[in-house]
Amino acid sequence: MRILSSLIWFLPVMLLAQTEPADVWEPLRHFPGQWTGAETGKSGIGDGERTYEFIMNGRYLYFKNKSVFKPQEKNPQGEVHEDWTFYSYDRFRKMFVMRQFNIEGFVNQFVLDSLAADGKTLVFVSESVENAPSGFRARMTYRIVAADEFNETFELAPPGQEFSVYTENHWKRRE
Repeated sequence: MRILSSLIWFLPVMLLAQTEPADVWEPLRHFPGQWTGAETGKSGIGDGERTYEFIMNGRYLYFKNKSVFKPQEKNPQGEVHEDWTFYSYDRFRKMFVMRQFNIEGFVNQFVLDSLAADGKTLVFVSESVENAPSGFRARMTYRIVAADEFNETFELAPPGQEFSVYTENHWKRRE
């Protein structure tokens, strides 16, 4: 009886292990390191600094971002934006989940919606946007340009509307 109950307990874990790719993190292996970015969008023109690193025994990919937007006509004081983002792999749903905590108080939870066959375009779509009106959506698209470069597009969609670009950023790995 004891063996049977042990098998029932571990069977889902054994099945899960058999169906996972050898390296579930392969689609995100491009990102660890330090990056500088040129940013444009609703907040104006800015520069960013970002660091990606695997944490907690490689179970999560974390990045810390700081963007400084220059003063402009619509925003004479300029703007400093910070966010912390955590990627995890949900083994039961077999998908990446991205949780982004913004200095403005927004918490976005995204899932990887599509991955190009060549692995160079990743599209994350929000499951929830905390501290925004119900029905608000967000989308983050990463396009790998070269070994040390990627483009990032962040889009928002108010309830009942289509996505529109909020920021477009070009990131280069620091040497």
